[in-house]
Amino acid sequence: MTADYPTDPACIFCRIIAGKAPANVRYESEHVFAFDDINPHAPTHVLICPKAHHPTFLETPPEILTILDAEIKKVAAHLGFDERGFRLQVNNGRESGQIVFHLHYHFLAGRTIHDHG
Repeated sequence: MTADYPTDPACIFCRIIAGKAPANVRYESEHVFAFDDINPHAPTHVLICPKAHHPTFLETPPEILTILDAEIKKVAAHLGFDERGFRLQVNNGRESGQIVFHLHYHFLAGRTIHDHG
C-alpha cells in the first residue's frame, strides 16, 4: 500500500511513519504522526510531524501548518498536557539545529523548562 502524501525514502521520519523503522509511537491521525525523541531533553519529549514529507517549516504549505496546529492540541490532550504547561519548538534549517529534514515540532513537557539566555 502506498501513501496518499509525498514521502522521501531516504528520510528516517518517512520510514518511521511507514513502519519501516522503529519508534515509540505516541499519537497518530490521518495527517500527523508523533513519537518519542531518541535523545530526550525533558521527561516527555515527543516529535510531532506531518505524514507528508516537507523538509522545513518554511517549505510547508500553510494548509498543512493549519492542520498541524489543530493536531498538536489533540496530541497535548492525548499526552495529558492539555491543561498543563509544555514547550513547542520547531527548528528551520541547519543553522537552527535542524538535523532531520522532515518538518517536526518538539513537544517538551513534564518539568519546568527554563530558557538558556
